[in-house]
Amino acid sequence: MEPGRKTKELGRMLGFASAYESYHSGTISCSEAGFLLGMSERSFRRWKHRYEEFGEDGLRDNRVGKVSPRRGLDSEAQLINNLYRERYRGFNVRHYHHFLVENHGLGRSYSFVKRTLEKEGLITKSKRGGDHRLRRERKAMAGMMIHQDASTHNWFGEENCDLVVTLDDATSEITSAFFCEQEGTFSSMRGISETIEKNGLFCSFYTDRGSHYWYTPIAGAKVSKHQLTEVGRALKQLGIIHIAAYSPQARGRSERMFGTLQDRLVNELKLHHINDMESANKYLIDKYLPAHNKQFMVKAKEEKTAYLPYTGRAIYDILSLQESRKVNNDNTVQYNNLKLQIPKDNNRHHYVKCEVTIHHYPDDTMAIFYGHKCLAKYAKNGMRISEVDRKIAA
Repeated sequence: MEPGRKTKELGRMLGFASAYESYHSGTISCSEAGFLLGMSERSFRRWKHRYEEFGEDGLRDNRVGKVSPRRGLDSEAQLINNLYRERYRGFNVRHYHHFLVENHGLGRSYSFVKRTLEKEGLITKSKRGGDHRLRRERKAMAGMMIHQDASTHNWFGEENCDLVVTLDDATSEITSAFFCEQEGTFSSMRGISETIEKNGLFCSFYTDRGSHYWYTPIAGAKVSKHQLTEVGRALKQLGIIHIAAYSPQARGRSERMFGTLQDRLVNELKLHHINDMESANKYLIDKYLPAHNKQFMVKAKEEKTAYLPYTGRAIYDILSLQESRKVNNDNTVQYNNLKLQIPKDNNRHHYVKCEVTIHHYPDDTMAIFYGHKCLAKYAKNGMRISEVDRKIAA
């Protein structure tokens, strides 16, 4: 036995002997004896019975000097350290523990893994504390509010790119996520479209004040609710309320989610040697998102959902860039240095001087609409394509 432990145990025995003698002589009660020893009355009675039956041997701590049956084997600790050092360097402990359980069949607890890595010096012990924050309550039902934001980061390879994420406020479900070179109108519309196609029409859309979301007449002032961007126009057509965030703290849920993604997703892409956007998007959508949602989604307060089935006009027609043009005398429309020819229509002799709307889709195809009527669809080089061809291309 170590000298310190031996001294502590001897002191405990002497203290108990003194309290027991006072109790046995009737000077103090059982509860008072326990108070003197810093224990409950019940504990004193247990010690008393052991002392009366076995003497001082009954007070010895039989665990001293024995190895705990829960103590991890040296080989397990070595495996944990080696795997972290060779394959998972940079992972946070919670993420690393998940991989140990799922991929390596190790049943040790999170705390054991954390202590093992700290002892080896592979991670630094985290400090307690932080800013005092007030928690904003989640929306009661899924579909009541959708967040969308993007993060520019070195997600894979050597260059930065943007990760655009669309998130349900009530459940933290990521309804859409993908990498792109730079966020903008098309990336925002894609996130909205994928969310509607997956879950249905939602109530409100919460974003920062980026120029593709809002017009801000005076820098730093409030956004315009009347002069709409293409994203704002599409949301209005869909009947979705658009809400602007005026501080990073207001987007706290999105900011924390990106912190998790930067901590986990970057390491997983690196682990699988993924260095290009196509492979990164495939891994993100097929592998990472299902596991992320399974782990981080929470149950909404209300079982009912605020999502509604979408039954309106084709969603890709609404979620497209739209610009008005006046038809030329030769039934053509000028758009992006292209001349788009309107074909002959049995319903009208011509569309000369009519105002039409150009729809520019994310795949760079286009269409000309007269009201709700589609007059023609075009490839990105301006050549007309049929409806069948467009559906095949989509």
